[in-house]
Amino acid sequence: MKNFLVISSLICSMILAIPIMAATTEPTVVNRIDLARYSGKWFEIAHLPNFFQKQCVRGTTAEYTPLKSGMIEVCNTCIQKDGKESRIIGVARVDDPVRNSKLGVSFFEVLGIRPVWGDYWILGIGDRYQYSVVGDRSRKYAWILGREKQLSQKDLDAALAILSTNGFDISKLEYTVQ
Repeated sequence: MKNFLVISSLICSMILAIPIMAATTEPTVVNRIDLARYSGKWFEIAHLPNFFQKQCVRGTTAEYTPLKSGMIEVCNTCIQKDGKESRIIGVARVDDPVRNSKLGVSFFEVLGIRPVWGDYWILGIGDRYQYSVVGDRSRKYAWILGREKQLSQKDLDAALAILSTNGFDISKLEYTVQ
């Protein structure tokens, strides 16, 4: 009887721990990104709602330009409700030089110091770099990007599957009007 209680308690503990372990695993990034191929202009296809894009109603793009310092300039633009263009420029750094798929981005600088960095993890990439799936470790932020203003249904389905497999709530995605 004593062994039964110990084994039952152990099994219950393991079952209860499974969701906790799943929630603490990080999203899976791609094995390797060629940052030269990744550079250039991307059109936002969809994103999880966030506070820093609330003013954007259409035409959201991101452009990545390698810098001599090894960093990457990030220029995000969109069209606001009043028809004006909103633009913010920041930088990205490679946080995982083995894979190049875990980047940190910063859009805030004080006296030459960037105290705040956000995750920019590349979770998926099209075989021709025609789409990219980006997220963060907390699963609060996610983007689907494309080299063209629209993705094929096959590429969109692949991007959605990558987000879903990594634990992102794709039912909350907002699709971008280009």
